[in-house]
Amino acid sequence: MLSDDISAPRPAIADGLDRAEQRFQRVRVSILGRYMLADRREFPCQVLSMSPGDAVVIAPVAGIVGERIIAYLDHIGRIEGTILHQVDGGFVMDIAASPRKRDKMAAQLTWLANKDLLNLPEDRRHERVVPDIRHSTVVLDDGRRYNCKIIDISLSGAAIELDVRPAMGTPITLGRMRARVVRHFQNGVAVEFAAAQEMMNVVQQNLRVN
Repeated sequence: MLSDDISAPRPAIADGLDRAEQRFQRVRVSILGRYMLADRREFPCQVLSMSPGDAVVIAPVAGIVGERIIAYLDHIGRIEGTILHQVDGGFVMDIAASPRKRDKMAAQLTWLANKDLLNLPEDRRHERVVPDIRHSTVVLDDGRRYNCKIIDISLSGAAIELDVRPAMGTPITLGRMRARVVRHFQNGVAVEFAAAQEMMNVVQQNLRVN
């Protein structure tokens, strides 16, 4: 569970965004995460566009206008704010943050928006290896769990033998790592980790199932 205090809903910001937030330009991204509503219910989500002042969130439960939201997003971390208005399949939320945190967020969003176009070093393909621990589990966001076998693994993703074929782009958890399905093959799927791990022993350790 996301452990944060959620206060009672507060009024939506007039005209959608305050003056400080209007400075920021949204960029197109695809960021997975989880969010918590004021009643402490948690759900998976995906951010489609974002600025340091607001975000467009695809979510299974949209909440109500003015409701406080806390979210934990891959690459970005913790954000909080309120629902400005609902959109098809989700909502737009404002982001409450200090100027320093907004500056950091702007840099993160710039990298996320441009890493594929610029082929930045962090996005390069990594060497694949056969891990010491080959048996793990795949968990879908709806709670379905499947045993799997690791064919090979790198710092950015893995190929796994799996009895089911989740749709392309489906978010999953492999062991304890967030990932998404990027390719199908005869005996399984390839997944891309939400964030590249810094050390291979960390990757292998995270494949252990408690």
